[in-house]
Amino acid sequence: MRPRQPSVSAIVIGASAGGIEALGALLPQLPADFAPPVIVVVHLRPDTPSLLPEVFAERCALPVREAEDKLPVLPRHIYTAPSDYHLLVERESAIGGSDDGAYFSLSVEPPVRYSRPSIDVLFESAAVAWRERVLGILLSGANDDGARGLSAIRAGGGETWVQSPASAAVATMPEHAIARGAADRILSLAEIGEMLRRVYCE
Repeated sequence: MRPRQPSVSAIVIGASAGGIEALGALLPQLPADFAPPVIVVVHLRPDTPSLLPEVFAERCALPVREAEDKLPVLPRHIYTAPSDYHLLVERESAIGGSDDGAYFSLSVEPPVRYSRPSIDVLFESAAVAWRERVLGILLSGANDDGARGLSAIRAGGGETWVQSPASAAVATMPEHAIARGAADRILSLAEIGEMLRRVYCE
């Protein structure tokens, strides 16, 4: 296991089947002084608007909003991907590892792993935007989306956590990431929440 990064500019989270329940347990654990922005992709039906901000807003101490094209990525926020768009992160500046200049980009490129939004697309863009200053977390899901993107984060020097298959409602997604060697840590939801609070609160 590599040494843990002391700080991050952003946290990206991916989930699919069983993921809304996992996020419902995890995101409310983050207090109002939780510093890094949290960016979430969940596989959604393309013909149904995402209701995730409404689902989580009343339960979370942090503001929750749906990402929009060219919207700046701000600290102490939770962002969710809209349905039927890939969500990417771009940066106008890469000076000093700062998150200055980070903003969202939406894409209607074809689905990846049968999904749009795709976890891999978000994770790979975050690996480019923030390099060693991004934490990727992969939760419950029924396919291999996210494993490649998690590998990209790890290859760029970022840290990667995977929900333990035993604690996931659907273990396929975590298992693919683990088999690929993409996980720095394999943790239960309770452990993920505890570590996030301990390491990244201001």
